[in-house]
Amino acid sequence: MSSLVQSVDWLAIAPPTVAAVVGLVVLVADLFLTEARKPLLGWIAVGGLAAATLMLLPLLDADRSTFCLVGDTEVCSYTADRFTLVIQLLVLGGALLCALLSVTALKDSGKRLPEGEYWFLFLSSAAGAALLPASRDLATLVVALEVASLPAFALVGLRHGDRRSSEAALKFFLSSVTATAVSLLGISFVYAATGTLHLTRVAERIQDVDGQFATLAQTGVVLTLVGFAFKTAAVPFHFWVPDTYVGAPLPIAAYLSVIGKAVGFSGLILVTVVALPSYADAWAPALAVLAALTMTVGNVGALRQQSTRAYSAVRLLAWSSVGQAGYLLVPIAAAGYADDPEKSVGSTLAYALMYGAVNLGAFAVAALVGRAHRLNRVADYRGLYAASPLTALLMGFFLLCLAGLPPGVIGLFAKVTVFAAAVDAGLGWLAVVMAVNVVIALVYYLRWTALLFRAPEGEAATHRLPAPLTAALALTGVLGVALSGAPQLVLRFTETGLF
Repeated sequence: MSSLVQSVDWLAIAPPTVAAVVGLVVLVADLFLTEARKPLLGWIAVGGLAAATLMLLPLLDADRSTFCLVGDTEVCSYTADRFTLVIQLLVLGGALLCALLSVTALKDSGKRLPEGEYWFLFLSSAAGAALLPASRDLATLVVALEVASLPAFALVGLRHGDRRSSEAALKFFLSSVTATAVSLLGISFVYAATGTLHLTRVAERIQDVDGQFATLAQTGVVLTLVGFAFKTAAVPFHFWVPDTYVGAPLPIAAYLSVIGKAVGFSGLILVTVVALPSYADAWAPALAVLAALTMTVGNVGALRQQSTRAYSAVRLLAWSSVGQAGYLLVPIAAAGYADDPEKSVGSTLAYALMYGAVNLGAFAVAALVGRAHRLNRVADYRGLYAASPLTALLMGFFLLCLAGLPPGVIGLFAKVTVFAAAVDAGLGWLAVVMAVNVVIALVYYLRWTALLFRAPEGEAATHRLPAPLTAALALTGVLGVALSGAPQLVLRFTETGLF
């Protein structure tokens, strides 16, 4: 009789485990630290996220799996392959940058944000987000998704006495709970039709479902995809994004714009490309249409933002992130048509890495300007170059990267990669829609960039740079410049090995 006890590959699961353990350490330490020493919790969290990110290094050349079936060690619930490592790098590296922004935000909040609860929730969400790309069965996928999402609701609404924050949390909660309910119903239908939760076995069995279960399986596929479309903020499931970003503390808006998207897109890739390749003729056209709608609505929404409206800078970044989600959907849709779906998935990962680095940089500058201008309007960025030349140059660089213009070579490279994925898959119409949207996006990105270098109205506001904000700006700036110098390294690094 074979033993049901199996060893755990602790090195493989180290990145999310370290983040989760440090979260528990912060929760316990919060009980014993005096109010004056609570800022230590932030630095413990920053150190923990740095350690979790460094734990990816021993896994670079490995393809490790754990929590496998006793009778079949090829079928596992947790796999640390190249796809997993790329997403975990994006999640943990992005969370580290958001933690640096949070240290300053908590100090400036005047005790309206409780530090112990904030850091525990933040690290819990990061641990769930790091677990998700390694999940290779539907149960682990859903658990990871909820561990990443549930603390995020609380983080959005954590600011004491702020109605906008409470309203944002409610909208985010209702939309996310709806998405989860729809996903769980779809997954239960898929399980009923196939008798398994492991992604590779679902892929094998769903092709040969008995006639009486065929409709059940098809309904399950549709519901699962709709649930993940909510998580990725694809149109028409994007309505919560602008208000949630404005109401949340700025570091949490940055976190949702990058790590939240990484969670949604990695889950979508695992469900479609790994678990349901035989249904590509259904999900690929649906995702192509969603991509076209999402990029168009997002870019038009960003274009319509008035520079003098309160919080227009954050709203513009929110609508921009919806537009960028449309670009990220293009290669996933292309994977359903392509002869080499792995290459298409690699294009999404390459774009996600570029977007993560420069978008977090733009939010870091927004956090800096927001310290002097509480309403954080686009108009408040006028004359930033006169007050802080280096910050203005970095912001201009980040915006040009998002627009895909030189010297933001990494942005141009990423857009060309996505464009090529669409053309190679025969989605010429989607490539045309993307080209039109890139032109629309140029208008608002260049308008904002030009504002940075115009003469200020009145005396230029001074912007004091705290050390954590300086570190976040320096890291994103160096990363953006380095990737622009050698963009081919990104695509080489994002070769997924999913198949």
